[in-house]
Formats: sequence, structure tokens, C-alpha cells
Amino acid sequence: MTISRRSLLLAPAVLAPLPLLSAGAAHAQGTTPVNGDPRLEDRTAGQADAKATVIEYFSLTCSHCAAFHKETWPQVKEKLVANGTVRMVWRDFPLDQLALAAAQVARSLPAERYEGFISALFASQERWAFTRGGDPIAEIAKIAALAGMTREQVDKAVADQNLARGILEARAKGQQEFNVSSTPTFVFGKKPQPGAIGYDRFAQLAGEAAGA
Repeated sequence: MTISRRSLLLAPAVLAPLPLLSAGAAHAQGTTPVNGDPRLEDRTAGQADAKATVIEYFSLTCSHCAAFHKETWPQVKEKLVANGTVRMVWRDFPLDQLALAAAQVARSLPAERYEGFISALFASQERWAFTRGGDPIAEIAKIAALAGMTREQVDKAVADQNLARGILEARAKGQQEFNVSSTPTFVFGKKPQPGAIGYDRFAQLAGEAAGA
């Protein structure tokens, strides 16, 4: 999903779209690299020595990302990750303020609970991301409670500006390194592939990356 389309779907007073930034622009705006924070390390699934590494840049408020995680990811996990063919790496590319807040909560969980939590957010996306007039953070907190987070911990994560800055710097790096401009974007080896691709296409591109 592109940022222009995303901005049309969101209530601007509540969920302002985030601008695209280059890495240089991020530093020009006075941000400082956030190093040594384990919350900013890659979240992954699969063996470290898998035949192919696939990176997904995604936004938690992107309906196309949700479609991939609900329809394709379970097959990828079962058929390609479990057998050592693919190592999946998730990187945040939030397209709006709510996606950023949700990413902050997700990254504040223990790493082993990350994949289950974002899958739950995608499965319930219509309830927390697109309900006008409600309290989206409260809805996210309900899901986070199932993963062991209190509302106080959720609010602390959302208010953490260092964490937000680190996520946005990683987003800028994705723009610079792989020319990411929409979500989801998958990187097979070094080859970016935008769009919520189906399992057959995913498996084909993963196979090509494994044989490269």
C-alpha cells in the first residue's frame, strides 16, 4: 500500500501519515541513531543458516500486509520456514502514526512473542485500525494483554520517543538500501518485490534467491 493511498483511508486528525524520509533527511531533522537497544534488533523466524533470507517491510495498518499475513504467511511458515528453506526477517515500515505506535508495542514484547502478536494485530486489523471514533490504542492493549503486557506497559511503549526514532531510522534505511516506498515490500536476497504476493510466487522467488 502506498503512502498516498494510505492517507486517503485514515482520519488525518488522529492518524497522520508519516512522510518518506531518506536516511540523510532523518539526521537533518535532528534525530540520533539509537544503538544497542535490543528492541530494535531484527525479528525473525527460521534457521540462521536457511538457504534464503527474505525481508518483509510492512506497516501494521496496511490492509495488503494483513492479507499476506492471514493468507500467505501460514503456508510460508509451514512449507518454507520449517524445513530450513527460508529465514524470514520482519522490518517495520510504518505508514502512519498508529502503525508506528503499534510497532512500538510489538517491539516492546519479548522477541519470541513478536510473530504471534503481529499476526494477532493483522487478524484483528479492522477492529483497531479502521474503527472511527474509537480508541485504537485501547484495542491494541487488549491484544497485548494476551501476550502478557499491562496497559501501563503499552502506554510506556507508545510514549517512548527513542524507540519511535529508532523505528523511523530503520524505515529510512529501508528506503535508502532497497528503495522501499510501499507496503508490503519483500526483499529476496537483494531483489525487492513490492506487493502482497501469493504463496506460489513467494516460493518461486525464494527458490531463485536460494540458488543465487
